[in-house]
Amino acid sequence: SRQPLAESRQDSQYRDTVLVPHSRFAAQLPGRLQPETELETQQKSGFSELYSWQRQRKTKQEFCLHDGPPYANGDPHVGHALNKILKDITNRFYMMRGYKVHYVPGWDCHGLPIELKALSEVKGAENLSPMEIRQKAREFAERAIEKQKSAFIRWGIMADWANCYRTFDPKYEANQLRVFQKMYDKGFIYQDYKPVFWSPSAKTALAEAELEYNEQHVSRSVYIKFPLLKLPPKLTSVIDGSSPASMLVWTTQPWTVPANQAVCYMPDSVYSIVKCATTGEHFILAADRVESTAAVLDTQFEVISTCKGVDLADGSCAHPMIPGRISPLLPANHVTMAKGTGLVHTAPAHGMEDYSVASHHQLPTECLVDGSGYFTEAAGPELQNKNVLEEGNEAVIQMLQAAGSLLKEEKYVHSYPYDWRTKKPMIIRASKQWFVNTASVKGTAQEALKKVKIIPTSAMNRMLEMLDRRTFWCISRQRCWGVPIPVFYQKNTGESLINSETVTDIIKIVEQQGTDAWWTLPIEQLLSKEAVVKAGGHDVLDYVKGQDVLDIWFDSGTSWAHVLEGAEQRADTYLEGKDQLGGWFQSSLLTSVATRKKAPYKTLVVHGFTLGEKGEKMSKSIGNVVDPDVVVNGGEDHTKDPPYGADVLRWWVAESNVFTEVLIGPVVLNAARDDINKLRNTLRFMLGNMAGFNPETDSIPASEMYIVDQYMLHLLQDYGSKVTEAYKEYDYSKVVRLLQAFCSRNLSNFYFSIIKDRLYCEEEKDPKRRSCQTVLAEALDIIVRSFAPILPHLAEEVFQHLPYKKDSEGVFRTGWINASSGWKKPGIEEAVEGACAVRDSFLGSISGKNALEYEVIIVIEPGLLFELMEALQAEESSSVSQLNEIMMASQTTLLSELPKEIPADANIIKGTFLINLEGGDIREESSYKVIALPTAKAKCPRCRRYTSDSSSTPCPRCLKVIAGKGST
Repeated sequence: SRQPLAESRQDSQYRDTVLVPHSRFAAQLPGRLQPETELETQQKSGFSELYSWQRQRKTKQEFCLHDGPPYANGDPHVGHALNKILKDITNRFYMMRGYKVHYVPGWDCHGLPIELKALSEVKGAENLSPMEIRQKAREFAERAIEKQKSAFIRWGIMADWANCYRTFDPKYEANQLRVFQKMYDKGFIYQDYKPVFWSPSAKTALAEAELEYNEQHVSRSVYIKFPLLKLPPKLTSVIDGSSPASMLVWTTQPWTVPANQAVCYMPDSVYSIVKCATTGEHFILAADRVESTAAVLDTQFEVISTCKGVDLADGSCAHPMIPGRISPLLPANHVTMAKGTGLVHTAPAHGMEDYSVASHHQLPTECLVDGSGYFTEAAGPELQNKNVLEEGNEAVIQMLQAAGSLLKEEKYVHSYPYDWRTKKPMIIRASKQWFVNTASVKGTAQEALKKVKIIPTSAMNRMLEMLDRRTFWCISRQRCWGVPIPVFYQKNTGESLINSETVTDIIKIVEQQGTDAWWTLPIEQLLSKEAVVKAGGHDVLDYVKGQDVLDIWFDSGTSWAHVLEGAEQRADTYLEGKDQLGGWFQSSLLTSVATRKKAPYKTLVVHGFTLGEKGEKMSKSIGNVVDPDVVVNGGEDHTKDPPYGADVLRWWVAESNVFTEVLIGPVVLNAARDDINKLRNTLRFMLGNMAGFNPETDSIPASEMYIVDQYMLHLLQDYGSKVTEAYKEYDYSKVVRLLQAFCSRNLSNFYFSIIKDRLYCEEEKDPKRRSCQTVLAEALDIIVRSFAPILPHLAEEVFQHLPYKKDSEGVFRTGWINASSGWKKPGIEEAVEGACAVRDSFLGSISGKNALEYEVIIVIEPGLLFELMEALQAEESSSVSQLNEIMMASQTTLLSELPKEIPADANIIKGTFLINLEGGDIREESSYKVIALPTAKAKCPRCRRYTSDSSSTPCPRCLKVIAGKGST
């Protein structure tokens, strides 16, 4: 509605006498302004110098967060953003609290994935020499590192960017080999021939941490019979020789049958001897599996007799496809009754449990499969050069059929290990490999882990269980992009030559030249004549260099030995995704415990993975992949992908519950931007109302402040300590919740609305106005510091707009929240909260109407509540008291009993307030009554409150202020 002309003329007459807020700080930064402002802020505030500045401070307290190295093989993604930003929030918090932060970023640079990606860019890759492959892989890794590094810097990550660590740096490799040497000397590293997970597609052994399981893998499972040659002595009375008897076996991997050495049974289970209704022959299988197996074979089994597994001892069978080969019946605890027949075909070269049975009973572990997954010559002419997972499998099934051993073949869908990088199926294959004997380290490792603080605590048991399941760690890989295992082999016997002296010689060379030297130098420069003689050899040239490199989990798992400083070499914190419970957290623990009997970390923080905003996995095919570069700088079409800037990305990380899965998408990012804009509005109000205020000269001491101002300091002190505790617990979403609640509830909705009149309409230097400006300056300082670790760009931008800190060093160089403990004043809390309870009753009674158009009468019986209200208003009625300011009415009257003359239609509202003082020693419930009456006063043309005698002249307070300004 338009104001009447006369009224608007009067308004403009007084407009220049009102102190309106003034700041150049923008309420929002639309479009390109957000990322551009951030870059400008990084420049002005010296983001890039901050790390070295804080390292040079004179302080005893250190905080070390050791950076788990991301893999140097691709573009930066939101998983990187989640991880790096969490680390940065942590580091900035500790740095602001006066700790010297030690944070050296690193990259994991070796290994198959980088090698494969580098080779995919080259024509004729199969003809490259190891050194050419290494060169290409290194160049590929270096390019990836540069891309990732510039993204991390753009996100505002504070770090020692000039001195990052890379696992291909010569000094790093030398330190890694020192750890290897110590573990070898202590007997934790050994060489053995045994079955390992093998990737035919990558032609190398892999560790369990490098597998992923395909739940929908389809195998060709077979039921086969192993004819009994020698009856178990206990069963001779049950089975007569008139009809043939066989052990009934089921396997999902027919290609392993040529390598069969035994059939295993469970000693304490019950087995049945059955007669097949179709053929009349006898079969032996687990009693629990009789019905289901008969159904699969489409026949009936008549149970002739039952026996215990132990009764099968000392029996043996004929191999189902190799004439003359005998397979003994052996007891084993890995036999399952959940599927199959309760009898397990045992091929020591192709199963971990099979191998342990074989070593216990001295059976051979002959492997008939080569590194590419093809049958070797030893498998015989019908199988040689056939791929075991394809035509080789088919050939075995045909041979079983021809031998009359195949009873049934059917498709079987189950979980099966795949190579995590090539996405192709694995096999288990015996080969000569290097291992860490985790069985002898894990007890000590578990004890060391129990002393570590783990957030969330639920991750502790998961990691202990994973350690428990790990019997050995295969650390050799049959590739060339990595750190070589420093071993030599005698050309004729294949015997290995490795000892402390030979490894020390290699370490010296690697420290100078890097591991390329292993491939480029002749053996005479790597292996000394003395070492050969000492090992009982004659000539260095009788030896060859080993061809294997170390598993990259061993590379990254020894980072503590290179990066961590001081005698203790222990980090305060490792912070990574939950996949590292079986990865880097574990390999770091094992190498550290094996060499020095302690964990390399005091605290582990474990976060979840990033998913699309509906909780679905991100994939290019669905089109829900969020690219952090597009989030920060915008996409090609800004209407679809607006530029949000890095602080939105950081807010998303902080506000998420990072200990579960973390969702991201357009809706989430928009909400984050809105949240930050709300925060900007709150900050702008504070900045705008401090023009012309200098805290050093204009502040009012707390004891002389308005009580509501003292109350705000009391709340700020409480807010500061709660926020600090949340940061200490890595609970950044709680920090965000506390910040949002404080800004909306305590500042915008409560304090700002109360003090606007004091700020805009009192005389500029009036102590009443200076009182709330003092609070605003403190509030702004505390709020900005409290979110600075999360939103560093916004924090520094606010400090650049402070009207009084022109040459400020900025937020990060001036410490953490500084709230005085003297601000805590319990009596003040009760006074203001009592007044607020009364105010709520008053506002409730005029539902939605303008409180300024009413005067309020408050009636309280003599007692504590009355005394507290009297502290806010000494006189009986006032339009300028502290109590009236809180009520936001035109006038407040405070009485101890109902007045005689009350209009008949007055609405009397009753309420109670519980006073709780001295930690609960003083408790008093007081009742009060509130009466709201329409005011008889006119609206003041200057302050717009209903406190004037006529609408054409200002109220007494405003006249006084105008007179003081020398205006009419």
